Amino acid sequence: MEKEHGRGKHHKYGMVIDLDKCTGCGTCMTACAAENNVSVRSDESDKERSITWMQLYKVTNGKEFPETEVSYFPRPCMHCDEDGRGGHHPSCVSVCVATATKLDHNTGIVSQIYTRCIGCRYCQAACPYHARYFNWWDAYFPKGKGLDRYLSPEVSPRMRGVVEKCSFCHHRLMRAKTQAYAEGRREIEEDEYITACTEACPVQAITFGDLNNPEHKVSKLSKSRNAFRLLEHLNTKPKVFYLSTKDWVRKLADNYLPGQFKPTTRTTG
Repeated sequence: MEKEHGRGKHHKYGMVIDLDKCTGCGTCMTACAAENNVSVRSDESDKERSITWMQLYKVTNGKEFPETEVSYFPRPCMHCDEDGRGGHHPSCVSVCVATATKLDHNTGIVSQIYTRCIGCRYCQAACPYHARYFNWWDAYFPKGKGLDRYLSPEVSPRMRGVVEKCSFCHHRLMRAKTQAYAEGRREIEEDEYITACTEACPVQAITFGDLNNPEHKVSKLSKSRNAFRLLEHLNTKPKVFYLSTKDWVRKLADNYLPGQFKPTTRTTG
């Protein structure tokens, strides 16, 4: 019997990132770039024009030493379910005039179709997580430095003038489906489709799988009492969850302002 979750059927792929395990090493960023043919620039110090599908942020509790605490936030595309205003599509999908991005309700993955993109960057402005990047130049893979040798034939390099983003390594899903079909199976196993960042994380802080499948580890972790999502008050219903036992981390994730954590007094009639 097929599982259902809200409007979508079948699967709903997502991930859970344990911030208490994350050391901020950046391996997920490197693995993502190598797996998805993310171009590098001759000057990577220009962060306004560099491209990083998986971004790593550092946050602190704002206290002086020795009470200082640090946490790292790996941020891929959130693959939202809604636009926060009751719309049945993510905000990036709703504003795209060229229909170059869409939400697949069978997988929960928000795709990006580069050959349709006209570079208007409406989706980039609409994304509250800054997870989309605009290509100012054509792909740069200088042969003399060996960067051309890590290119994957499964992922097309992007041209100048289009927007790109994390795809949850969609080509890996297609590869797993092809293998299952060859073996006469209709469904793929939990460990047959995981993202490159999940596989590369040295401390196993990232868990990936089907949020609709109660047997998958990611589904169980997403229901943990310590689970939360970035900017959850926007109601975009991201498919990327985070775990942290630190209260200040969970509060910062929802963009609260200082002074909003005063205890409340409840009265009973």
